[in-house]
Amino acid sequence: MAMCQVEFELACAAVKQLKNPMSDQEKLQLYSLYKQATQGDCNIPEPPTSEVKATAKWEAWNKNKGMSKMDAMRNYVAKVEELKKTEAG
Repeated sequence: MAMCQVEFELACAAVKQLKNPMSDQEKLQLYSLYKQATQGDCNIPEPPTSEVKATAKWEAWNKNKGMSKMDAMRNYVAKVEELKKTEAG
């Protein structure tokens, strides 16, 4: 558990160092995995559809329902590694 937590925290820091802009899809994926890793299943009510950005974030997080915090951390780290490789060329 501790090792995964450390890798997750390093990945959270590494995301801020990325220079290439991320697509909205990549941002949503990282957001949803971060929320799942830190808070577990989506625990907020679905926002009104008029709030497009909030709805997209809610839907992305809600798709991870049932995923363990540990798996979410692993997936987050893997996604950050993928983005770092892309940036390195």
